[in-house]
Amino acid sequence: MAEKEHINLVTIGHIDHGKSTLVGRLLFDTGSVREETMRKLKEEAKEKKKETFEFAFVMDRLKEERERGVTIDLAFQEFNTQKYYYTIIDAPGHRDFIKNMIVGTSQADIAILVVSAKEGIQEQTKEHAYLAKILGINQMIVALNKMDTVNYDQARFNEVKGNVEKLLQGVGYKIEEVKIIPVSAYKGDGIAKKSENLKWYAGQTILEALDDIKPVARPIDKPLRLPVQDVYSITGVGTVPVGRIETGIMKPNQAVIIMPAGTKAEIKSIEMHHQQLPEAKAGDNIGFNLRGIGKADIKKGDVICDPSNLATVAEEFTAQIIVLNHPTVIAPGYTPVFHIHTAQVTCTLTEIQKKIDPKTGQTVQENPEYIKTGDAAIIKVKPTKPVVIEKQGDIPQLARFAIRDMGQTVAAGVCIDLVPKK
Repeated sequence: MAEKEHINLVTIGHIDHGKSTLVGRLLFDTGSVREETMRKLKEEAKEKKKETFEFAFVMDRLKEERERGVTIDLAFQEFNTQKYYYTIIDAPGHRDFIKNMIVGTSQADIAILVVSAKEGIQEQTKEHAYLAKILGINQMIVALNKMDTVNYDQARFNEVKGNVEKLLQGVGYKIEEVKIIPVSAYKGDGIAKKSENLKWYAGQTILEALDDIKPVARPIDKPLRLPVQDVYSITGVGTVPVGRIETGIMKPNQAVIIMPAGTKAEIKSIEMHHQQLPEAKAGDNIGFNLRGIGKADIKKGDVICDPSNLATVAEEFTAQIIVLNHPTVIAPGYTPVFHIHTAQVTCTLTEIQKKIDPKTGQTVQENPEYIKTGDAAIIKVKPTKPVVIEKQGDIPQLARFAIRDMGQTVAAGVCIDLVPKK
């Protein structure tokens, strides 16, 4: 049997709209979490007076394990549909977790946007939808969750569905390509099984919709780029960085360069889900061992690349951004933190070249003095320390970024041009 294609899935949406429960339910209903594990989690949830949370516990449990560093493959959960092999990147909904969400979303191929049928669209629903689009996720499934709390009412479903369609269209999604599915993750309606409670709905379940996505293009023909997400020191093994190959192919014994520092190293071994691999390619989340360097030589945000084609380190870059949420205005001289692939680096906005219409890309105003929430603009940026970033036209996977300040995501954008560092 040929190996199934591997797809990275991120769940996004407002806090408490049921993302973790949906994921737990998907894993349980596809047999990826064993009955006895589920039973233990149920008992634990009961003890903690969180009865309805047993599915969410599945993910949280893994998160704790991840934080304790027990496993090196980031404990991304996997499950299978008929056609694909999925890895779930769980993106928490709390504001301060948007950082993880950005890293998670920029690694995902497809998103499930979870919206509560009871509450409808909330602040983070909007924010996450914008980010997903800017971060290059072109396929989206919407789970209109908690249908049990509105008595599986079709009219309520249609009302929220209409609002979601408006939102997604405004962000730039083609509505005819987005499936909006009524579900109750807690009760198990419409996730992996059709439901008696939703007789009026003739469409697909979440699982069927996931099986029905368009194949994702994997840029294996491009030069190797792997942004480092974490570096572990493992006894008896040594330094083990982990991350996702964004472009290209990686093999044991291959010579590589770690940018921006330019350090030389050699790939000793590669593993994914605790198995040694003869090669890894774009789209794979891997752990790998390096020869010739120690833990001090490599860190989160570095990019592993091919000696014959080095990742670009920018002296300055030009970007198109959209301001999602800023309490006042943004003007030249503003120096927030940019999250570019897995790197976090302070950068200064040196110039606002023009304000543009986010939907059409037409120029609205040349050289405005400032921009504010809701504005899209072309800006010039100077990083305060070396960072790898690529042009959207060359390697889009390393061109996207988010701007964070005051504990929130103020803007998201993409690099359209740059001046490389000498």
